[in-house]
Amino acid sequence: MIHEQAAPQRGWLMATLVAQLAFGLLAMTICLPSMQAWSLIFDASQASVQLTFSGYVVAYGGMQLVYGPLSDRLGRKPILMTGLTLAGAGSVLGALAPDLWTLVVARVLQGAGCAAGMVVGRAMVQDVFADSERTRMMAFIGMSMGVCPPLAMLVGGQLHVRLGWQANFWLMAGLAATLLVIAWRIVPTRRSDASLPAPGWQALFAGYARLARVPAFLLFATVLAATTATFYAFLGGAPIVLAAYGVGPEQIGWYIMCIPGAYIVGNVLTARLAHRLGDRGLMALGQVATLGGLCLMLALALAGWHTPLALALPLVVLGIGNGLLVPPALTGTVGLIPAFAGSAAAVAGLMQQMTGAVSGFLVGLVPHHGPVNLALQMMAWSIAGLAAQVVLYRYFLRRA
Repeated sequence: MIHEQAAPQRGWLMATLVAQLAFGLLAMTICLPSMQAWSLIFDASQASVQLTFSGYVVAYGGMQLVYGPLSDRLGRKPILMTGLTLAGAGSVLGALAPDLWTLVVARVLQGAGCAAGMVVGRAMVQDVFADSERTRMMAFIGMSMGVCPPLAMLVGGQLHVRLGWQANFWLMAGLAATLLVIAWRIVPTRRSDASLPAPGWQALFAGYARLARVPAFLLFATVLAATTATFYAFLGGAPIVLAAYGVGPEQIGWYIMCIPGAYIVGNVLTARLAHRLGDRGLMALGQVATLGGLCLMLALALAGWHTPLALALPLVVLGIGNGLLVPPALTGTVGLIPAFAGSAAAVAGLMQQMTGAVSGFLVGLVPHHGPVNLALQMMAWSIAGLAAQVVLYRYFLRRA
């Protein structure tokens, strides 16, 4: 069992898993600065260009639903290696894409491959850690992953300007090959528990039916999905708003990093406060901060403060809130039924990415000459998360 590994070996394993989790976020965001130019390069509408983002997110979420039970039954390692192979193939196709629709297909293939790292990484946190240590580990993972979107956009913008947009896809292809070798050397194969159903597709997905009968799981997953949709609305809409302010591809990452950078701070606070406040206390504090940041962003926009900093700085508060909210919510999803940790991670991931895809696409359907429309869309998703969290608290109170 993975629980019995020596501490140094477990440390290398968790470092590898963080890298696998981060790879999906890097692939998702590294080409966002190039989306400003794709409408001109491919002579396409902005809504069509947004499909490269939404297509990635849909595949990223949908394939988690397949990888989750397969990783519970067949083991973590083969599923992870299969996903990395797909992600590498999608990256090469993206680099060679002659038109927008080929690029959309490439992004879908990328997302389908990267989904394996998300499922396996989250499930193995359940495999390795227990109780409050699991929440703390989710927070440490969040700190690392919080760096990914701004770093990817900074690197992506610079590569776009200096080497062309295709360079970002070649970089991801190289990273996929590197991570494939690392996974082959380090990640163990986790065999299925005896309590799991016998092989067969119907039995393989039986865990989803069991999870669907657990209200707390569905509510935890809804909180995660709404929080993700809020962030993806920002990722999809911020480049458009910033372009209206004269911010180019090479500068976007500096403003985008406001939420992920603050998210790291929130995860640091989560690691320190997990024992004191507990999961539900952390989630309540995170939700208050999230809505507070959005209210400030909207207030500044309505007051006529149409500058890049007026968009970015209020969202520092939102980022801290997300950092407090997400780790305990993730712990809640994978920890309720440990034998189905992979399936639970898959359902939660699917809900996150599907709502994220919808959110990212909706952003392209309304004008964004200023941040008002973006703030309203983000606030709508955040309020949905708050509603799910209130119902979740009432559920636990009734069972107490």
